[in-house]
Amino acid sequence: MKLQTGSEPGADALKYRLSLFLLLVVLWLGNSGHYSLLLLGFGLASVIFVIWVSHCLAVVDQESQPLHLARRLPRFFGWLIVKIIRSNIDVVRLIWLGNRAISPCSTRLPLGQKSDLGRVIYANAITLTPGTVAMDMDDDTVLVHALTREGIEELQEGEMRRRVAELER
Repeated sequence: MKLQTGSEPGADALKYRLSLFLLLVVLWLGNSGHYSLLLLGFGLASVIFVIWVSHCLAVVDQESQPLHLARRLPRFFGWLIVKIIRSNIDVVRLIWLGNRAISPCSTRLPLGQKSDLGRVIYANAITLTPGTVAMDMDDDTVLVHALTREGIEELQEGEMRRRVAELER
C-alpha cells in the first residue's frame, strides 16, 4: 500500500512543514523538562517521524498550519478575550436576576466567511462567548442558541462575523 504524498507545491509545502517542525520542537522542549543528549535525540527523532507521517498523509497544509492568520490573530484574540469577559459578567448578572431575566431563543445567522477555517473560527467564537452556542452549521448559515434575545441581536449586528472575516482576509 502506497501512502499519498503532500499535494502542496514546493515552497508552500516546505513552509508548512517547517512551521510544524518548529511548533513540535517547542512543544517537546517545553513539556519535557529534561535536556540530556539522549532525550533531545529521542525528541528530534519523534518530531522528524511526525513530520514524515504528516507528509505521507498529506495533512500539512494551509488549514492545519494557518500561517496566514499569524499577523491578525493576536488582535482577534485580544478582542475575543474582552468579549468573553463581558459575556461572563452578563451571564452572572442573568443568574442573579433569575428566570425572569432569561429569554432563550435560537436563530440562523448568515456566515460571511470565505473558507471552512473561517466558518469554524466564527462558530467557535460564538460558542466560547458565554450565553451563546453554535449548534449547527451548513454552507451559508449557523444555528445559534442564546440565553437572551439581546445576545442574538448582538450577533445579528455582525461585529463578530466582521472580525472573523477580517482575520481570514
